[in-house]
Amino acid sequence: MLPWSSVPVPSVAGSAPPLRLFDTSSGELRPTAPGPIARMYVCGITPYDATHLGHAATYLAFDLVSRVWRDAGHDVHYVQNVTDIDDPLLERAIRDQDDWVVLGMRETALFREDMEALRVLAPKHYIGAVESIPEINELVIKLLAVGAAYRIDDQRYPDIYFDCTATPEFGYESGYDEATMLRLSARRGGDPERPGKRHPLDALLWRAARPNEPYWESDLGRGRPGWHVECAAIALNRLGTQIDVQGGGSDLIFPHHEFGAAHAEAITGVHPFARHYCHAGMIALDGEKMSKSRGNLVFVSRLRADGVDAMAIRLALLSGHWRTDRAWEPALLHQAQARLALWREAVSLRTGPDATDTVSRVRVHLADDLNTPRALAAVDAWAAGARQRRGRDPDAPVSIRAAVDALLGVAL
Repeated sequence: MLPWSSVPVPSVAGSAPPLRLFDTSSGELRPTAPGPIARMYVCGITPYDATHLGHAATYLAFDLVSRVWRDAGHDVHYVQNVTDIDDPLLERAIRDQDDWVVLGMRETALFREDMEALRVLAPKHYIGAVESIPEINELVIKLLAVGAAYRIDDQRYPDIYFDCTATPEFGYESGYDEATMLRLSARRGGDPERPGKRHPLDALLWRAARPNEPYWESDLGRGRPGWHVECAAIALNRLGTQIDVQGGGSDLIFPHHEFGAAHAEAITGVHPFARHYCHAGMIALDGEKMSKSRGNLVFVSRLRADGVDAMAIRLALLSGHWRTDRAWEPALLHQAQARLALWREAVSLRTGPDATDTVSRVRVHLADDLNTPRALAAVDAWAAGARQRRGRDPDAPVSIRAAVDALLGVAL
């Protein structure tokens, strides 16, 4: 599957401090410490609806991680998946009397367009679940061989499950107790009440073919993959046995990221699978989390179709801290549009205040757990000074334009 096109990233004079990020598994703000190659896996969309602002906020957060690492001189190997076969996609296709393949392709194409418009740097590998089925099968076979998986005793539907006791550290990523895990599993695609499972939390690896459902032939029998194992296989085969950041929205903490890590660790023996588990906050509308099930979505594509500059959308979402659950209000967009106009006016001037301190402060704020509110405020202060003619440096507008582009992803 092809990713979208990336824009070139300008180089910025000076040096970047190391990036610190909050890690869900430890509950601490810790330095990231990648080698020359920084490895990041971010879970992608299930393409049954267009990109809403909750999606966009998550991918903007990890775009900043990529930009900060690149600024520090790392070669970023970023992988993202597309869950182009799963129950929600099939259910939406049935509801709308649509072909599930066509629906998935259409919404994935729209997602690419939205990411490109928002200037999110494309992943090195953009991989669909369907194209990954052979490697998913291989991983499930390995899990069966080491005793971490089992086939359920059901003659009609002999599904294959992962044994949640297969790794001694299971539960470390979320830190949840079993009651919380069971509640979230039932809510987020699990089947804790399925008869015949060794443990209610055990996660589906391979779903045996059902009537009127798509399936693939494999050594596991006819069927299709579970959700968590998809990401484990894609990540292991492209990033190796341990990665620097596993990212996604906070609704993926459990069960998705917990089981993805357990699948990988059960095979490799390497713990932890990710040095940082990073989770973006949820975007709410009218007091409710923005989600497809609630139908309270604000779509990036709709805003763009209404003539809203994608850079204003980006700034509006960056105005809140990436880990904070926050509300979307029309005022946020109005403020972002005003900010964008101010910045563009300021960099269009022939001179401005010296930019060295401003660029340094933007770097410091972003390195401090992606503190975008303070980074934006630093640029605001420079732009206000430029408008008030409080500096005569002819290189400053060019420097600010390059830094805002490279570090914040905003084209001025």
